[in-house]
Amino acid sequence: MRRKLFPIIIAAIGVLCLFEGDFGNFIIFLMLAVGGWLIYSGFKGRTGSRKKEDVPFLTKEKEAYYKQNGMSESEIELFRETMNLSKQQVLRLQQNVQKSAKLKAIDLRHDTLKAAKALFKELVKEPTRLPEASQFLYTHLPNIVDLTDHYVEINSHEVKSKEVYGKLEESAQIIDQMADLIVKDYQQFVSGDLEDMDVELSIAKKNLDHDPDLSTK
Repeated sequence: MRRKLFPIIIAAIGVLCLFEGDFGNFIIFLMLAVGGWLIYSGFKGRTGSRKKEDVPFLTKEKEAYYKQNGMSESEIELFRETMNLSKQQVLRLQQNVQKSAKLKAIDLRHDTLKAAKALFKELVKEPTRLPEASQFLYTHLPNIVDLTDHYVEINSHEVKSKEVYGKLEESAQIIDQMADLIVKDYQQFVSGDLEDMDVELSIAKKNLDHDPDLSTK
């Protein structure tokens, strides 16, 4: 709005100066106004970009850990930016859940937040597996955050029509489906660990069966 008003104000002052025959002062004013506006816009732009680049400082220990996993500098940068964004999305989802009883019920039914946080932790431990979580990171998590954002916004309206209640119910159903997908993302990501555990348990049972001192009678 301010950007639209600025040229209108300048034009109005120019017209006044034209009638007053005082173009010298108008030129000086114009130079000062434009200079001040450019400085303000540049400062505002830098402030906005700083917020977007709010990625935690990379410690030497973390950098060494990533390199031990065979990651290049570009892969490290992509991983850290992706995880930083995902962290903000998980926190946003948590905030939205706390604002609605319906969203709380969906979360309790699926353990959505728990699954999202658990998958995030798994990725931190195994950064090279980032592509395996692409559905979670780039589709399911952003979508459920957007859906819950809209749900909370509409649900906050003091007066709701029958149509609004219908839209809220429809949104809740879709959010419920997305919540289930996030849990499945986590289950799929750790499925290899569960298979390894099954193999280890099977071997342990066989060893118990063959050991007379440990087998049950």
